[in-house]
Amino acid sequence: MKFTPHAYQRYCINRLLSDDALGLFLDMGLGKTVITLTAVNDLKYNRFAVRKVLVIAPKKVAEATWSKEAKKWDHLQLLRIVTVLGSQQKRIRALNTPADVYVINRENIPWLVEYYRNAWPFDMVVADEFSSFKNHEAKRFKALTLVRGHIRRFVGLTGTPAPNGLLDLWAQVYLLDRGQRLGTKLTHFRERYFEADQRDRDRVFSYAPKPGADDVIRGLIGDICVSMKAEDYLELPDVTSVTVPVVLDGPAQKAYAKMEREMILEVDETTIDAGSAAVLTNKLLQLCNGAIYYTEPMLDGSGQPVIDDKGQPKMERKCANVHDCKLEAFMELVEGLNGKPALVFYNFQHDLSRMHAGLSHTKLRVRELKSPQDEDDWNSGKIDILLAHPASAAYGLNLQQGGNHVIWFGLNWNLELYQQANKRLHRQGQTQKVILHHLVVDGGVDEDVMDVLAKKGATQDGLMEALKARIERVKGE
Repeated sequence: MKFTPHAYQRYCINRLLSDDALGLFLDMGLGKTVITLTAVNDLKYNRFAVRKVLVIAPKKVAEATWSKEAKKWDHLQLLRIVTVLGSQQKRIRALNTPADVYVINRENIPWLVEYYRNAWPFDMVVADEFSSFKNHEAKRFKALTLVRGHIRRFVGLTGTPAPNGLLDLWAQVYLLDRGQRLGTKLTHFRERYFEADQRDRDRVFSYAPKPGADDVIRGLIGDICVSMKAEDYLELPDVTSVTVPVVLDGPAQKAYAKMEREMILEVDETTIDAGSAAVLTNKLLQLCNGAIYYTEPMLDGSGQPVIDDKGQPKMERKCANVHDCKLEAFMELVEGLNGKPALVFYNFQHDLSRMHAGLSHTKLRVRELKSPQDEDDWNSGKIDILLAHPASAAYGLNLQQGGNHVIWFGLNWNLELYQQANKRLHRQGQTQKVILHHLVVDGGVDEDVMDVLAKKGATQDGLMEALKARIERVKGE
């Protein structure tokens, strides 16, 4: 695919080419990855300015996003990208594989620094989701500071650099400039620009900026940080669609492949109809999401089957968890939003319960869309994550005042439901660009549904054709 950058993307690429250190603060879904890879490609193959590039990213992002983005664009085909993931043996093997860009998850940064010590080989480092380095006491931050002197080019990518206030900026800017702008110590930065806010006699619980400190801090870092606002990319369409690839780990991939094959081999693609196609697709979509429903005989207190009036065993529906790969990708995506509200669509009830379980460990205000009060609270900014089923949110609801991010955890092949659900945010009164994030399992039926939706032909015929192609592919393997 040919990459034709928007004006703001071209500006960012040029800054990455000219600046040795840059914080690129650009909304999620607006092309930070392709912008950065385009600059890396130019620096490596046209300017010979870098040798080895390290990308630090959340785990699920590290697994797929960077490599898939490079394969997607024609001008990036020369770039060799290697993921440094898995066991220590696998990571070491990956580091010894010739490549241009090495992608590692942020939890392994302390290990990587210890592994290389003074022989640090990466002359350019890109920190994806840079705000995850805001804690100056975290191991990942301390490890990077040890090798910062060996890094000639440093790039920080994030949509929200200071989700909890300006104090979050110090650690990130320190990694960019080693203390030149905001000082070499957090305590000095805090004393100069902040004052105690909430406190008791012995402790300070929070700090607030001193009058005028906001403008001063932004002025100090303005030359090293690019903060893009809505008016900077007005040439973008009102809706931007983003695919977030989800790579299944080894056990999950085996389980998915086994169950998909077993289910597909039970059908005959020559006689498949709309009803059987919908049933099979729903099962495969469940597998992509991480769990699947099944039925088994209901048992009484003594462990014996319960018999109905017709003398047949009563059946009950149960749910089996297959993997958490998509759930992990979802949690990383939510983390990357840094508190920005998101309308999340799910497909199955087990999606809802598993997302609830994952989000319960955060401080986010999570609500399921059930009543007019939920709609009002979302539009009033009282909800961070609003969970909804597209069938119950497709018509009539006005949610455009509450946010501009939509996340599709579980895809739905029904084009009308899909479009109407997205219209809950993309409608008159929306003041921001709407971004649609789709969690799509690599190699799974998710990809078929996305293709059908993209062609705006999500009819039963489109679904069946995609399913028949998958059946033929599985039977041919």
